Amino acid sequence: MNWCPGGNRLDQDIFDAMTEFITQLMQRGERLAESLDVPVSCMKALRRLDVPVTMKDLGQRLRCDPSFVTMIADALEQRGLAKREANATDRRIKNLVLTERGLELKATLDQETLCVMPWADALNEEEREQFLGFVRKMNASLAEQDGPPPATGKGHAKVKNHAAAAAVAAVLEEVTSSTASAAG
Repeated sequence: MNWCPGGNRLDQDIFDAMTEFITQLMQRGERLAESLDVPVSCMKALRRLDVPVTMKDLGQRLRCDPSFVTMIADALEQRGLAKREANATDRRIKNLVLTERGLELKATLDQETLCVMPWADALNEEEREQFLGFVRKMNASLAEQDGPPPATGKGHAKVKNHAAAAAVAAVLEEVTSSTASAAG
């Protein structure tokens, strides 16, 4: 597979290794979700619900459509993990609040997430610090990009992989927040 015309083999090898790494992380997340009897989408929401949050704000935190936030809130409520409450300043607005059971599951999820991350076993502390630095540097580079890359010349390959880069960025963001949580 040649995703980057004019690119070098090292870039291809990094892309392939990152694809395999992210795939394996996603599979671990899916197994963890299954073991906790919670959909993957709810796991991400649980990690973002540290305080009561409006449905709109949760959608922004999750970077998803309002209808999907409603589906997540419904799933959390059905499992007794969260409840909707009227906002104190505007009763028309609903906040999503974790229940005691939800807080317990969030704590378990946070701990279990850290336990299944490969850097915990594969890398020593110095290597983990370096890895975190690399991930943050790549996240910053992605964040600096304004919109999709140009569709001409060498940048054309970047356009084809813009969705893949966005997916990688989302996973790397989750990796960074998990690693930062472990350090803190």
